[in-house]
Amino acid sequence: MKRAVAFAFALLTATSAHADVPLQLSGAAIEGGLVIGKTSPSALVTLNGKAVEVAPDGHFLLGFGRDSAGAETLTVAVGNDRVTRSIEVEDRTFKIERIDGLPDRKVSPMDPKDLARIKIEKAAMDEAKTLREARLGFLSGFRWPATGRISGVYGSQRVLNGRPRRPHFGTDVAAPEGTPVGAMAAGRVAFVHPGMFFNGKTVLIDHGLGLQSVYIHMSEARVQAGDWVEAGNIIGAIGKTGRATGPHLHFGLTLNGLPLDPEAILGKMP
Repeated sequence: MKRAVAFAFALLTATSAHADVPLQLSGAAIEGGLVIGKTSPSALVTLNGKAVEVAPDGHFLLGFGRDSAGAETLTVAVGNDRVTRSIEVEDRTFKIERIDGLPDRKVSPMDPKDLARIKIEKAAMDEAKTLREARLGFLSGFRWPATGRISGVYGSQRVLNGRPRRPHFGTDVAAPEGTPVGAMAAGRVAFVHPGMFFNGKTVLIDHGLGLQSVYIHMSEARVQAGDWVEAGNIIGAIGKTGRATGPHLHFGLTLNGLPLDPEAILGKMP
């Protein structure tokens, strides 16, 4: 699997005879990558013609999905002045991961009670994902929530008990049960669940501008919805709740619902 390659654009200015258009980008132009941008607070930003939210201080975020390889067009306009940049998103090759020994009920649930429970839990978490935290917690910087062996990677095609399933959208960190889990960055706790059918004990944190991190399969959660946490604050502990064959943390990142690659964004685990 290719590794993410960090890149940074220097400060850019428009060639217009009117006002300059400041633009600074840093991050990973790769499938699963995240770019943090900064421009004028009054700028209108679009990516491939779709509006991008700009914070009051001019920050904005760009995310690239698992199948986003190719050229993406970024446009930043301030009044009659604009800057257009073509961002070439690097293609990647993803692994196939086979996991056996899972309870069949957790792979292909058939019981009406299980299906009803799954539907209710998904709706509750989906609602939490629509929340919008005003504070830009991601500016606190990113850190790994736990350290251990990487046992599952982003984008891999999962085969569970011999049955193909959707790609794995997160990074799995295997460590002993009870290992503390810290917040990836500052943010607002948007969702806490004591035990989801698939995810087990779950915490979702909103870091601003639609960037959210999720921590699942934990043995305990030590925060409540509505809490503000700083980067590294302990939010729970590694466990094996939900659909898991052993103790590990599933750590996921999304930008406005688009799954991103934690390894591409946080870099090598210390």
